[in-house]
Amino acid sequence: MQAHRPAWIFNRSKIADPHGHGERAVTFVKALKHPKSKLPDKAFELPKFWERIIRRIYGPTDKSGQRIVKTVFIMMPRGGRKTTFGAALALLHTFGYARTEGGQSLAAAAAEEQALLAFDEAQSFIKATPWLKQAAKITESAGLIEHPKSGASLLAISSDGDVQLGKTPVFVLADELIAWKNRSLWKALRTGLVKVQGTLLIVITQAGRGQSNLAFDMYHYAKKVESGGIIDPGFLPIIFETLPKANWRDEKIWKFVNPGIELGFPDLSGLRQLALESGERPADRDDFRQYNLNTWLDYSASPFVDMDIYDKGGEPFDVETLKGRPCWLAVDMGLTTDLTAVLAAFRDDDDGYTVKAWFFCPEENLQARADRDKVPYPRWRDEGWIIPTPGNVTDYRVVENHIRSLCEQFEVREIAFDPAYAQAVMQPLTEDGLPTATFRQGFWTMAPAIKELERAIISRKFRHGNNPVLRWNFENIAIETDKAGNKSFHKGKSRDRIDGAVAAAMAIARASAGQSTRSIYDSPDRPDGLLFI
Repeated sequence: MQAHRPAWIFNRSKIADPHGHGERAVTFVKALKHPKSKLPDKAFELPKFWERIIRRIYGPTDKSGQRIVKTVFIMMPRGGRKTTFGAALALLHTFGYARTEGGQSLAAAAAEEQALLAFDEAQSFIKATPWLKQAAKITESAGLIEHPKSGASLLAISSDGDVQLGKTPVFVLADELIAWKNRSLWKALRTGLVKVQGTLLIVITQAGRGQSNLAFDMYHYAKKVESGGIIDPGFLPIIFETLPKANWRDEKIWKFVNPGIELGFPDLSGLRQLALESGERPADRDDFRQYNLNTWLDYSASPFVDMDIYDKGGEPFDVETLKGRPCWLAVDMGLTTDLTAVLAAFRDDDDGYTVKAWFFCPEENLQARADRDKVPYPRWRDEGWIIPTPGNVTDYRVVENHIRSLCEQFEVREIAFDPAYAQAVMQPLTEDGLPTATFRQGFWTMAPAIKELERAIISRKFRHGNNPVLRWNFENIAIETDKAGNKSFHKGKSRDRIDGAVAAAMAIARASAGQSTRSIYDSPDRPDGLLFI
């Protein structure tokens, strides 16, 4: 089956519980009541799969009785009652055996309204459970629930607010990590959790899109732990997912990755209606795959190529081995506050290409740009994938000097520029006799360039060295195709950047024409009409 879920949740295998902590946790949760429960006396119905998860979190302990699991990553489709489950555990750490004197539990989310969902669920439990109601003090306006007798508390916080964390957290519920816009709150939570013993972080989320975000970093780590590639007993991955190439209409897969579907959550008839409508609307289909089947997607709803195929070209290469070979440069100049891309393309003996990309952006406010675009610009700078220029706008002199340096290192045959925003860099290079050329990014020029780039990627002959910024640019592409099958690049969203992908198409088009000594007019795939390059 083209889907995956943890086998231990369903195979009735024994879960270690030497000190009875798992049993105590389950007993507490089962003692709760919920106003929406259909059971007698509003008793909370704890599904067997959630019970198994609780036992696996709290049961295994070391010889001293300390819980082994410190971080839990739960990725489950929409409608699996993740927030309800998380709220129940937050109460366990505020009122149950897992609480500590004066301990602070946090329900954290990207936005206040999302954080309040967990708070409201916890509040619903309290109001429906008489013994809990007597022990709790609720301040709705502050998103605060307190246990006055012990000084323990549960506070709802969000990453979009000005939050003072106050006490050191002992329990954190990080809700819907795919929506977190920045890492500031995440850093505060992670660093706070290590201050005392016995803390617990539970991340609950759905599948996301792209790889340049916090949620993917956690998902990627969880997959490595799950596969045994990383040995980390303190990290518990719980992943229900459908693989990208699976038949999204297969109801067996729906039931496999939605463990509560037999109990009515999510509603099977509702899923059938969504699937029926999604068959006619591609954007809705991607939403169905992501949110209801938990398939991790790439950024664009209408991607240029399958990113799994793109990744086949990620083997590292030594740029020194490219010196002395013919080289074609392409430059995509962004606005002074955005990315600028310079990309070198080298023809390989197998009719493929090796490319090397450099990206430039202003140094000032780099974190703000990262928050806006939801990608780790500071980390990319530190790792050398981005070249920061002084000030709050891109210093084009840095770009110009870099191109001159490349011309000294490589046998540069041509430097292709789109005239837009390029004159400040292109003109001094031209005046000094460097081989500059104009490549207008119109439909008639880009369509055959995109065709050649697509051919190289699909045939596994596009070698890019796994540059994460370039990959992000390719993820962001939304494709438009005319009646003749000609394609053009567009941004999937307004904040997306595709500069590196555009530069790749330009460079490869010129490398293809330059290496073969053929005009682009000779290509059978070119559009009709005149081409202006």
